[in-house]
Amino acid sequence: MSDLVLLLLIVALLLCLLVTLGAFVLFSGLLSDVIIKTGPPPIKNVTIAYKFKEGSYKDCGASYTESCSIGPKLSSIGVFYDDPKQRPAEKCRYVVGSILCEGEEKPDEEVQKMYEKFGFKVFSLPEVSHAVTTSFPCTTTLSHVLGPSRVYPRLASYIEERKLSAFPYIELCGSDIINYMVPLSRQTDFFVPEMKEEVKTEVKEEDSDEDRGTDITGADSHSDVSSVSGGVPWDSRETSLAASTAASLASSLPLRDVLDANEDVKHRDHSDRDSNRSVGSGSSFEELDMDQEEQGGVGAGEEGEERGRGEKQQQQQQQQQQQLPPQAEGGAREADELMSEKKESLGDGEE
Repeated sequence: MSDLVLLLLIVALLLCLLVTLGAFVLFSGLLSDVIIKTGPPPIKNVTIAYKFKEGSYKDCGASYTESCSIGPKLSSIGVFYDDPKQRPAEKCRYVVGSILCEGEEKPDEEVQKMYEKFGFKVFSLPEVSHAVTTSFPCTTTLSHVLGPSRVYPRLASYIEERKLSAFPYIELCGSDIINYMVPLSRQTDFFVPEMKEEVKTEVKEEDSDEDRGTDITGADSHSDVSSVSGGVPWDSRETSLAASTAASLASSLPLRDVLDANEDVKHRDHSDRDSNRSVGSGSSFEELDMDQEEQGGVGAGEEGEERGRGEKQQQQQQQQQQQLPPQAEGGAREADELMSEKKESLGDGEE
C-alpha cells in the first residue's frame, strides 16, 4: 500500500505542476485576443536612449536587460528595421533602449548622462497621426516571448492584405502592457543616424553595381576603356558618312531615270574621261545616223504607249531628247542631212 500511495502522490504533483504551468502560460497571454487596427499611435513624439545593434532579433534580450537595469522605472522601446524573411538574421538591424520623455517634456539630465555613460545615444522619434497598432498583455516575463510570436505574424498579414506602406516595427514595453505600432507616415524619421548611414551605403553600392552592369565594355566605369566607349569612334563616323552618301544617291535616282537619254547623249559629246564615247561621237556620220535611228525607234515605242498625248507634245519631247549639237567640222550640208533624217524617222514612227 505504501508504494501505491507514493505513486499516487507523484502523479498528483505532476498534475498540479502541469496545471500551474498551463495557468501561467494562459496568464502570460497565450490565448489573449490580438486585435489589429489602424488609428492614432499609443505615443506621441518621444526622446529615447538607445543602442544600435545588428544581428538576430532573438538576441535582443540582453540589450533590454541592460536598458532596464539603468532605468528600471522607464518604459523600454525597440525599433526593428528589417524583415527576417527578406534579410539574413545575422544582418538584421534594430534599436533597443528606454524612453526618456514624451511630448513636450524634457529628459532628466542625470538619467540621460547615466545612459550616455554606458554607451547609449539619445535620439528623438517623431509623432505620427496614423499607424497600424495592437497590444499584448505584459503580465510575466513569458509575455515578452509569447507577444512577438503571436503579434508580428498577424501584423505582417494585416499590412500585406491591405497593401499598406508601413515600417518599421516598434515595440513599446510598459509595466502591464506591450504596445506594437507600425507607422504609416514619416517612416524614415524613425531611422537613427547609424541606420541612415547604412542605408546610404547600400544605395551607393547598388548604384555602382548598376553602373558596372550597364557598362558596354564590361569594365569599370572609371577605366580608360569605358571612357573611350562613351565617345564616337572613327569607324562609326565613317559608317555615318557612308550612310549619308548612300541616302543622297538614292534621292537622286528618279532624276537620273527621267534624264537618262539626254545624259547618255551629253556624255558622248562632252565627256573627256570616256574615250570610247567621245571617239564614237566625232569619228563618222554613220554612227550618228545609227544613234538617230535607235532613238527614233525608242521615240516610236514611247509614242505608241502614250497615244493619249497630243502629237505636238510628242514631237517636242522627241526633238528635245534627240537634238544633238554638231561637233564635227561639217557644214550646213551635214546639219541639213541630219535634220532631214530625223524628220524621216519621226514620220516612220507616226505611221
